[in-house]
Amino acid sequence: MEDEAELIQKRIAYLRQVQSLYRRERITGFLMILTGFLLVMPAQWTPTWPHPAIWAGYALVAVGWVFFVYVIWRRTAWRRANPFNPNA
Repeated sequence: MEDEAELIQKRIAYLRQVQSLYRRERITGFLMILTGFLLVMPAQWTPTWPHPAIWAGYALVAVGWVFFVYVIWRRTAWRRANPFNPNA
């Protein structure tokens, strides 16, 4: 019973480590997508909304998604290099 509880605690610590990886990039990507969305949405209701603002919004959304893909790629590489080891 104690071994199982210890194993669960180690697994939780490992998962928290994985979740904390590249947090800054993930938050930056989310904020870029949100900002891009906020630049593009007013164009639906305001026909005179400046076109450079719309393109900047699309660019921010695209770069934000690139950040998300980068985080997924790096976290996957980290997990492959550091598999869960209950003896550690």
